[in-house]
Amino acid sequence: MTYLVGYSAHKEDRGALELACQLARADSDSIHAVTVVPQGWPTAVAGDADREFEEWAAQEGAACAEEAQRYLTEAHPDIPSQTSWVTGRSVPQALLDAAERLEATLIVVGSGDDVPSGRIDLTSKTSRLLHSAGLPMAVAPRAYRAGAPITRATLAFRGDDEAWSLLDRVAEIAQRTGSSLRLVTFAIKRPAMLTARVSGAETMVMEAWRERATAEQHEAVQHLLDMGFAKDNVEAVVAIGRSFGDAMDTLEWGRGDVMVVGSSSTQKLATVFLGSNSSKIVKNSPVPVIVVP
Repeated sequence: MTYLVGYSAHKEDRGALELACQLARADSDSIHAVTVVPQGWPTAVAGDADREFEEWAAQEGAACAEEAQRYLTEAHPDIPSQTSWVTGRSVPQALLDAAERLEATLIVVGSGDDVPSGRIDLTSKTSRLLHSAGLPMAVAPRAYRAGAPITRATLAFRGDDEAWSLLDRVAEIAQRTGSSLRLVTFAIKRPAMLTARVSGAETMVMEAWRERATAEQHEAVQHLLDMGFAKDNVEAVVAIGRSFGDAMDTLEWGRGDVMVVGSSSTQKLATVFLGSNSSKIVKNSPVPVIVVP
């Protein structure tokens, strides 16, 4: 299997390459880094400007591919890797076309520059990819460095049919790679209205919801144990906070963690479409995120 990495040397951020190598090492896969450079004009431009532009773009693409290959060979010599460059008017579409051509099973991208190191920023191009891809996508935090092997997958678990289907897929990969699995159900406490504070209705609703979520998690954990997971390799947590950031902060995170979320249950097409809650989970995650359609 091949993981496709969207790479741009101009960002000076090799987080996507690092994450791809970390994931490939866990599952004995290879990676292919692709750089997209601008495509020339469809019609001839006076003064040979179009030819000069195409020559410049080709030089840029070749230089980026060479730099990526040099870095991969020096930093991750144990990972089978290739690099290439393509032209395209749309970076997301060019990456999707490359993924189809290479029969990639995962697309890996980095974050934008508008967040501190270690956080995730979905750029406009990444968002378009997430709305169009028909295969899983992994997003690396800004300036990510893979200092440890993948040891645990944290799955955002809703308890619906889509979450159960995703659970089986993630469990199979976790078993194959020897990773542990943590189920997390997020609950966001909204500011209560005065009448609710007086009557205690909000507390009653939250407790009833927590009991239901705990019961669903218990059923999922038993399912994992029946699949052959050891008790020490399965965990279930209900994370409660005033925001997704607060809820994330209640959890313990390690260098070998990845977060896994499913696409929106309201999207019927087989694409990675992020709903509102999934998008907030991705943006607040302190570890790499894999989004699965």
